[in-house]
Amino acid sequence: MSSEFTWEVRVYYEDTDAGGIVYYANYLKFFERARTEWLRAIGIGQQVLLEEHDAMFVVKNVSADYHAPAKLDDALSLTLVIEKLGRASVVFRQQAWRGTTLLNTAHVKVGCVDSALRPRAVPDAAAERMRAYVA
Repeated sequence: MSSEFTWEVRVYYEDTDAGGIVYYANYLKFFERARTEWLRAIGIGQQVLLEEHDAMFVVKNVSADYHAPAKLDDALSLTLVIEKLGRASVVFRQQAWRGTTLLNTAHVKVGCVDSALRPRAVPDAAAERMRAYVA
């Protein structure tokens, strides 16, 4: 299995500013959706994770570098790899591409918490599935 996950998205009018360029904060939304789709693809349902394991992921830190603009109607490929899988956190490298042009690179750290928002270990079954995506 490849250590990289890819999810495709199209840029809609609602994603852009007045100039037809993707508004900078919308990359964070794209990356959030890609992480959700990745979890689904590896068989981890976020609602099940919460209900059966009292675990959920929350974003702790994000840094993003903007390399080139995405525009209305562009087809984007969003990639994801895990840079570090810790006991209670995961650091992702996520990128947005238009063909072979890199548009954005983000490093996103998520923490695993319980329903009271206290840190907790990533459930073993989830951590095992995630290991295949460690770069």
